[in-house]
Amino acid sequence: MSIKGLIFDLDGTVVENDYDWAGIREELGTGAASILGFLDSLREPERSAKWAVLERHEARQTEASVLREGIADLLGLLRSRGIATALVTNNSRKNAEFLLGKFGLDFDCVITRESGLWKPSGAPFLEVLRNFGLEPGECGVIGDTHFDILAALDAGIDVIFLLSDEPERFAGFPVEVFSSVSGLLAVLAEATH
Repeated sequence: MSIKGLIFDLDGTVVENDYDWAGIREELGTGAASILGFLDSLREPERSAKWAVLERHEARQTEASVLREGIADLLGLLRSRGIATALVTNNSRKNAEFLLGKFGLDFDCVITRESGLWKPSGAPFLEVLRNFGLEPGECGVIGDTHFDILAALDAGIDVIFLLSDEPERFAGFPVEVFSSVSGLLAVLAEATH
């Protein structure tokens, strides 16, 4: 594994929060569609009204977010080894910048939904690869949901790490699941020396 770059998810990965995605999807009436794709397809005034609902939930969770234990150490290790880091989130730039400032975090590249590039498409990850001048085989992904897996696979990235206490949810996917950042840090410390 010769990783030169790592792409991080934000919510549930870099920071911990408690989104009720099923409840939010029900409140918005998204059905099976992705939330952002659904909202983007609406006409006014429904579009603005439903965006406001999502933004209200996001603001509440952003304010309550805590830094996941071990993330600062992991980012420090990667920086010391010259590994490029990116943050790719379907959240807003405003919320991402608030959280990065609150926790004093720095990424070489930050892509938010305002770019028009959203997971589960691999497009935001391909933008990171382009930005870093890397091939898919030189980059890995650290996330916590199926959207992170699908985006990585769509971009041709096959080094995928997930942070989850429920590894069975990801059975059948080509991922390594860790219950804590410390386990992942040990693997990356060995793989990037």
